[in-house]
Amino acid sequence: MPLQSSVRALKKPRLDDEVRFLRSWIEKPLHVGAVMPSGRLLARTMAQYVDKDAEGPVVELGPGTGAITTALIARGVDPRRLVLVEYNPGFCALLRDRYPQAKVVQGDAYTLRDTLWNVLSAPASAMVSGLPLVTKPMLTRLKLIRDAFAALAPGAPFVQFTYSVAPPIPKSLPGVSTEASERIWMNLPPARVWVYRKD
Repeated sequence: MPLQSSVRALKKPRLDDEVRFLRSWIEKPLHVGAVMPSGRLLARTMAQYVDKDAEGPVVELGPGTGAITTALIARGVDPRRLVLVEYNPGFCALLRDRYPQAKVVQGDAYTLRDTLWNVLSAPASAMVSGLPLVTKPMLTRLKLIRDAFAALAPGAPFVQFTYSVAPPIPKSLPGVSTEASERIWMNLPPARVWVYRKD
């Protein structure tokens, strides 16, 4: 295949994903929360906080079209460890097609206990979130992280990105350690990754 054709072939899924995201955002902006899929650098930054050699499942909340999922697999996470929790049925169908070895769960991440109660066979070794947390009230965010820690192994990371300058979940939660990446200026819009671990 000529070089130009292969470059076009690589760009087409990204363009298709951007169109899907834009359409979903126009229809339900508070559910999708982003106009475009996560950029590659942001997705790679999120994936670096996941231990690829751990044994437990890796849960991704709001994977959309799979930008972060692809970064997790590229990092070396076995696709069979992935549990993808997606609300949008169209994105679920796309994820099942793209990642046939992953477990795709159509459900609401904001009711995480109900969504995951019979899905995980062991505590999760990481939870990676592409959810638009800053569009939700603080009590909803705190409930989400409480439910996330209930599903995670002790010390396992809850990884969340935000376009906001402020952290999506307060840094001062008792018994929780917090770290943040540098601001990722190459992402549009610029973003930062926050990582929370229950001590």
